[in-house]
Amino acid sequence: MRYSAWFVFAFYAIISVLLLVTGNNYQRSVYLTSANIVTGSVYKGASQITGYFHLKSINRDLEANNALLQNEVLNLKNQLAQYRVLASDSLLPITYSDRFGYVAAAVINNNTSHPKNFFTIDKGQQDGIKSGMGVVDHNGIAGIVNVTGPHMSRVISLLNETQHFSVKLKGTEFIGSLCWKGGDPTIGYVEEIPRHAEYNIGDTIVTSGYSTTFPEGIPVGKVLSRVKSGDDSFFTLKIKLASDFRSLSTVRVIKDIYKTEIDSLAEFDELKLD
Repeated sequence: MRYSAWFVFAFYAIISVLLLVTGNNYQRSVYLTSANIVTGSVYKGASQITGYFHLKSINRDLEANNALLQNEVLNLKNQLAQYRVLASDSLLPITYSDRFGYVAAAVINNNTSHPKNFFTIDKGQQDGIKSGMGVVDHNGIAGIVNVTGPHMSRVISLLNETQHFSVKLKGTEFIGSLCWKGGDPTIGYVEEIPRHAEYNIGDTIVTSGYSTTFPEGIPVGKVLSRVKSGDDSFFTLKIKLASDFRSLSTVRVIKDIYKTEIDSLAEFDELKLD
């Protein structure tokens, strides 16, 4: 055969290596150490590759767990608020319910370059999503559910010039109206802050809780500077938005079990005023 000499050589070479390794402690130690290093490197590389492909499922699990933790935080805040109200009257019955809940969702379509931006999530009516529910990501508020389908929903982004959100300076009762004025997707403005309100650059802006869309205390952004306002009784703050809308990927929809009841009461008052 043409390559028979090579096969014979390879056979004897393998036999020689085996005899050398098995008959000499030093060579056997060197071989085992080298083999372990190579094997370890192969296993490590394989682990990194499989780990990369598992990142999506791991991230999904983390988001679900994060949503559960956020549920607990929101409901604990709600309970603490009720405790403060009830503390002065121990005769009142103390009954609590889990008012808030989160539904984790993935962003499947998103715009940031238009005056009126929207994004789409992969959760809908079958997941309990309804129009008017607030949407947040892991940094802060992201928008409000606008239209729902059986499996998907469209969300009005915070980056929408028609939308305003009730916010306040963290740790104070100074309420303002958050809006986006187009252009830079990282910058927002808080209008109608009372002139006597005190603030510092870097202070945090959070949701006020004066609506059923967002609970109190969800981050919105950080104060960058003061902007001149046309009304001498108020001023406007320029803020750095907490959420990065250019990389929006996973969000959570806030469910408030009292939303329908509270909204119906507000509609009743509006009808009476009309």
